[in-house]
Order: sequence, then structure tokens, then C-alpha cells
Amino acid sequence: MQIPPILSAPLHMIPIPLIERICRLMFGRIAKAHPGLFERLDEHRQKRFAFLPTDLPLAFVVVPGRQEISVLRKPVEIEADAVTEAPLFLLLALMEGRCDADALFFSRDLSVTGDMEAMLAMRNALDASNIDLQKDLAKLAGPFAPVARRVIGEIRDRALKDQNSSAGEAAAWN
Repeated sequence: MQIPPILSAPLHMIPIPLIERICRLMFGRIAKAHPGLFERLDEHRQKRFAFLPTDLPLAFVVVPGRQEISVLRKPVEIEADAVTEAPLFLLLALMEGRCDADALFFSRDLSVTGDMEAMLAMRNALDASNIDLQKDLAKLAGPFAPVARRVIGEIRDRALKDQNSSAGEAAAWN
């Protein structure tokens, strides 16, 4: 599922510090819920991992060893050791281990460049951490967590359903 341009267009006008603050809040919540996530990266912990959603005008750079996330507006020259490009919902599904990264890579729905060993270590760390964005991020909504959890789950389920039907066997292979 691609985010329609009409929905991603406002991201051109929202100040990067505001977007970055929201992303840091979510990133911190996930790191808190999964404290061993980055320990599995070993020597790759200090490397820079870039995630480029193909359907957003933004790029995200993560340095796991510092538990740091930066947001940049595209187009921009990104300094990273490993870069992954795919639609946002696909990147999020990969974070949760809901899609087969190898199948998506070979079907060209996912592009990975740079330090493949570092990206493989990141993939293995994510797969082992059992991230559930619906559960982890809903907690940020405080007393509205049950509603947020249902909304996040519905969006995720629809996005994965659309991805599976458009990618055919490649996404469903897992």
C-alpha cells in the first residue's frame, strides 16, 4: 500500500523539528518496550541506517548505539552505512516481522544498498524483538490507548492486506 500523494503532501510544509520530535517519541517508546533490540547488532550498533519511504518526502536515519533517529526532507544526500527503500507501510511491516524481506527484495518491492552485513544484523535484531507497533505505540495515547490500538490495528491490517494482494506470493510467502 502506497500513501497517496494527497496525504503525504502536508509533510512538505510541517517543520522537520516537529516531525522529528514525534518520531523520537515513537522511537523511544519502541526502544523502551524492547530494551535488547539494539544489543543484537554487536559491532554494527554505531552504524547509520537510513530508511527511505518511497511514498513520503522524508528520510529517517537511525544510529542504534546512540538510540538516535533523525528526520530529513528529501531530496537530500544521506550519509548512511546501509539504506533501505520501500513504501512506508512495507518498512513498518518489516519492522514487525510481518513480511518476508528476502521475497520483497527479490521481487524488487524493497531496495537495500550499502553494508549488507549491517542490514542483515538489523533485520535479525528486528525479527528477534517481536515488535508490535499497534501495542507499543498505542501506549503513547494514555487513556485513549484502547482506541488508538484499534485504529492502528485497522490501518495496519488494511495496509498489509493491500500489500499482500498487490505483491501476490512475494509478500505472502512468509
